[in-house]
Amino acid sequence: MEYTRLGSTGLKISRLALGTMSYGAPDKAFPAWAMDEDAAQPFFRQAVELGITFWDTANVYSAGSSEEIVGRAMRKYSTRDNVVLATKVHFPMHDGPGGSGQSRKAIMENIDASLKRLGTDYVDLYQIHRFDPTTPIEETMEALHDVVKAGKARYIGASAMWTWQFASMQHAADLNGWTRFVSMQDQYSLLYREEEREMFGLLAHQGVGSIPYSPLAKGRVTHPWGTTTARNSNDAVQDRTFVDADEPIVNAVEAVAAERGVAMAQIALAWVLRNPVVSAPIVGSTKVQHLDDAVAALDIELTDDEVTALEEHYTPRRPAGF
Repeated sequence: MEYTRLGSTGLKISRLALGTMSYGAPDKAFPAWAMDEDAAQPFFRQAVELGITFWDTANVYSAGSSEEIVGRAMRKYSTRDNVVLATKVHFPMHDGPGGSGQSRKAIMENIDASLKRLGTDYVDLYQIHRFDPTTPIEETMEALHDVVKAGKARYIGASAMWTWQFASMQHAADLNGWTRFVSMQDQYSLLYREEEREMFGLLAHQGVGSIPYSPLAKGRVTHPWGTTTARNSNDAVQDRTFVDADEPIVNAVEAVAAERGVAMAQIALAWVLRNPVVSAPIVGSTKVQHLDDAVAALDIELTDDEVTALEEHYTPRRPAGF
């Protein structure tokens, strides 16, 4: 495993993050492909054995049961001090006034609920899962600052929003002396590169680390074009993100992987890792080879010709995911 710092902070993280959206109680399953706690155990153990110390979850994943599973796995296979723990707030947890969004009430209520489910008194990274247009950004940023000052989070981050929204929130923090975001969890892969237009430039300028979700395009760049997987047959979001014009890109991944004699996932993830603004891609795992391929990607250095082949067929698309 390789290790780096999250953006320009001093926080040491593994170069890969374990995504835990796939683990949750079946009767609360969001997403539809979530596996129960017993089935998830081998992947936490494997992550620890591989040195993946950065774990990402969210309160909304399987209605909170993902956080509970993550917390128990952390205590079973590692220790609190050895895991960089991240969670998120935004999406509905209940119908009450503090059940969703980023009002002061929602943030204060949900950080406490997340800590209880995780079985810890702090998280390393507390992220807003989306931008909340119904709450003044000053209210959100001050509440997040207070969460940090209360010792309930060490750092704060954001996820999936327009660049102007992120910049506005950072500016509000600067004006008032509040805690700034240190990370952006944005969608980024060979099939979705819209963050390169504005967001990545801002992140580089401000020293903010990108921790991309879906770096393998929800599995579409890990199999030959047209292959059906449990993920892409259950995720309607893909229909709004990926297009038929992506076929040549997937074919290019397949060709480069075949030439090197490695899995397609290794090539696709190596391409994400080579971007200097990317601190740690978030990798979900439901099969043993998923994490093995992710770690193997760290050793792959793509040639200029390979990068050209992988990138040349990309077509612009409407931003998706927020």
